[in-house]
Amino acid sequence: MKKLLTVPPHFIDFGNRHFDNETYYFTSDPKEGKIGSGGGTANLVYEAWKNSGTDQDIWKWLASEKRLMIHAGGQSRRLPAYASVGKVLAPIPVFRWKRGQKINQTLLDLQLPLYEEILAKAPPSLSSMVVSGDALTRCEKPLPAIPEADIVFFGLWEQPEIASNHGVFFTRRQTPGKLEFMLQKPSSEKIQELQPDYLFLIDIGVWLLSPKAMQIIFENSGWQQNEAGFKNGVPSFYDMYSNFGPALGSNPTIINEAINQLSVAIVPLQQADFYHFGTSAELISSSSKLQNLVKNQQEIWQNKIKPTPDIFTQNACTEIPLTAANSEVWIENSHIGPNWVLHNKHLITGVPKNDWNIQLSAGTCLDIIPIGYQDEYCVRVYEFNNPQLPDRGEMAGTAYTDGDWFEQPVHPVFHQKDICGSLVQLLVDHPNNFKELAQKTGLLSAAEIGEKVNLDRQFAQRKTFLSQNLYGLAKNWKRSVFYQSDLKHTAELFANAGLDLPEALPETAPLITQLHDNMFRSEVIVRKGGSSEAAAVYEGNSFGLLRKSIIDVAKESLQQPVLNVLSDQIVWGRSPVRLDLAGGWTDTPPYCLINGGKVVNMAVELNGQPPLQVFIKPSETFAISLRSIDLGVKEEVFTYEELAQYNTIGSAFSIPKAALALAGFLPDYAANKYKTLEEQLKDFGAGIEISLLAAIPKGSGLGTSSILASTVLGALNDFCQLNWDKHTISSRTLVLEQMLTTGGGWQDQLGGVFGGVKLLESQPGIFQQPTVHWAPDHMFTDAGHASSILLYYTGITRVAKSILAEIVKGMFLNGNEYQAILEEMRYHAVNTYESIQQGNLQKVAEAVGYSWILNNRLDKGTNPPETQAIIDRIKDYIIGCKLLGAGGGGYMYIFAKDVTAAAKVREILTNNPLNSRARFVDWKVSADGFKVTRS
Repeated sequence: MKKLLTVPPHFIDFGNRHFDNETYYFTSDPKEGKIGSGGGTANLVYEAWKNSGTDQDIWKWLASEKRLMIHAGGQSRRLPAYASVGKVLAPIPVFRWKRGQKINQTLLDLQLPLYEEILAKAPPSLSSMVVSGDALTRCEKPLPAIPEADIVFFGLWEQPEIASNHGVFFTRRQTPGKLEFMLQKPSSEKIQELQPDYLFLIDIGVWLLSPKAMQIIFENSGWQQNEAGFKNGVPSFYDMYSNFGPALGSNPTIINEAINQLSVAIVPLQQADFYHFGTSAELISSSSKLQNLVKNQQEIWQNKIKPTPDIFTQNACTEIPLTAANSEVWIENSHIGPNWVLHNKHLITGVPKNDWNIQLSAGTCLDIIPIGYQDEYCVRVYEFNNPQLPDRGEMAGTAYTDGDWFEQPVHPVFHQKDICGSLVQLLVDHPNNFKELAQKTGLLSAAEIGEKVNLDRQFAQRKTFLSQNLYGLAKNWKRSVFYQSDLKHTAELFANAGLDLPEALPETAPLITQLHDNMFRSEVIVRKGGSSEAAAVYEGNSFGLLRKSIIDVAKESLQQPVLNVLSDQIVWGRSPVRLDLAGGWTDTPPYCLINGGKVVNMAVELNGQPPLQVFIKPSETFAISLRSIDLGVKEEVFTYEELAQYNTIGSAFSIPKAALALAGFLPDYAANKYKTLEEQLKDFGAGIEISLLAAIPKGSGLGTSSILASTVLGALNDFCQLNWDKHTISSRTLVLEQMLTTGGGWQDQLGGVFGGVKLLESQPGIFQQPTVHWAPDHMFTDAGHASSILLYYTGITRVAKSILAEIVKGMFLNGNEYQAILEEMRYHAVNTYESIQQGNLQKVAEAVGYSWILNNRLDKGTNPPETQAIIDRIKDYIIGCKLLGAGGGGYMYIFAKDVTAAAKVREILTNNPLNSRARFVDWKVSADGFKVTRS
């Protein structure tokens, strides 16, 4: 997805050198004059098209790929601190309640996830999205479906008093998704007058546009199709909000035949908030609101208590205490020495290291900007609430009183050696001395500062302060955002700056923090090109600590197995497999330990049978005999030492050995201790024979190993009178998988142990015991519906352990890309569950198909070419499909469009299979889940 940004002219070269050119394209509005948001959009697209070097017509090029257009090239007169880069690149503090944010994030970083999600979910015809660069929309709920239209607007419900400051969409109450008309900043009285007949939403500046709509914007901006260019060479002035928007809808306020004919849809965003960053005051107030959105202390990891909630320091060295007397204070890319005195309403940016004595009166802002390539700085003093006045009125009587301060040369430039505390204080107190103070180096207007700023020097200073801050954040880990940040990105910052690892954490640090810390250290070493052995030790520590913490839960409840069968009885345990429909991966530690998990799956039998079966019977020989019916192998266990070898690589009996250990046949997990296994079995009253049958190929994606483990544990529970319920069996399975170092979550075993279709939901914490919310299964059992749902074995296998390790590593590191996808997976699971409850097969099929998309985003190897080849053959006949489990192979769940389409899918894949193993498998929902009986 290409991102096109309109930025200040001086930023283009810097952006091209520091951003990925394959992803980002930067340009600015023409110098010839104002062209408005419509002309600016046309100019941005036109310049990007020319730069692409394509032979395609501009409209075909526009339709060929989804593109995001961000307007961030304004003059920032009301937020001068970030005028040189545009408000969209203003640094925004990490939210104290959020994990996975970059420690040096910008407003753009926060905007992109929603914009990318909208474009990803938009119909192919809506290939362009235009957004404003100085606002942030945050959604609590996943996006609703996006309809087909020439233009789709996104809006928020709001009160009339607030809506009067925005563009407002009005819809008939009978047709809430259809635009009637749009008004720009209508009065609250006007809105209230219209309310009896209309619903209204505020425009958040997020517009999806088809190529047809874009072409009309071009035409109104002076586009000449025959010459593939604009009249006079540049777009003419055209505003999207005052000219284009009001001409849209069923009852537009501006009559323009071409625009009036465009179809328009409105999508309300549910539980969403809108934050503006257009002024100095809004920069602080919006940041403060975002920081304090979550008040539940269980969800807040940064425990530092600020004197007032609207004090923000980033990329800064602040050597003075900030108190309750300081409010609305923003310090960024600056050094505040011990002899500074601050009050409130300050933006302090760009101040280099200094030993100055400075007093800033309330409402005074200070910005020091590197100019040119030598050692010059421009010192800009301005008023918090009125940046156009540098001195709160002290300039009255000068030649510039009635002029436009933005264009007037009133900001002095100095050589670094000439800047001292007394000089800066003089400028703060008496800005009317600027002419005399800057005789040698001159004066700049605010407009000229944007042209002459040296961004390399500015960003280098910010980087230096950030590097210094990283150590402080790490040292103050109990109260800082360090270990909740995107540690993969933070490790990159450490490595690029050549920083040493921070001090080791104390052993008393919380488990989750230790997990993060060890993986962070491993990542820093790798990125610095250090010893792979040292990196592996830290990585192993993370997995080892996680493993130990989960296993220790089992050791808190020691078992005493008691023989519970007659000498000639056999205990027979059998389980279905699970089909995961949504939310997979959110059940995996450490993610679920921190956030809880949400998964939708169902238990199914294959070909009329539960495919995983375990037989246990007593033996006259005081030993343990293990057999695998499907593998045709056998092993005898006589000692504790042999039983403890459950994690031997390649062993066919790792699962039953670990299960026996958890059942109390290994001293670490036993209430009563014995010298030998033989002695324990004699006291038990018999030896044990266990036979396993797994009638599913390995790597099938149906949760085979986990459910087989729970089946063994469930059968042992009955055989040994352990008194475990199904929840305990499932939680012990999670322990067992950690004992085997295979990792994994809890959804597989719960999916098979509990029957039916269900939402499984857990809360944060080391002890994971998910609740089960059943959904009706008639959609999957009714012949009319179920016959269009197919289960196909692809013949491709992919073992999940290596996939799991890489993704779990990303979880340890709070990887931003992982966190965002996993969070969406949790929401999507609930949506899928609700669709099943509604009995809407179309919505369920689409939801399962979207789960497949999310799995692909989490792991690029989920959809190998062989699997895509299967999908390509049947895509015209299906609503959606999903590879089950970790993906890449195994079984595919297919929702055909109808019964006839299902027959066509069967015909295509049966007559021309991908390999000799591929086949369709009959399936049915298992109402019971795990069952155990005895002869």
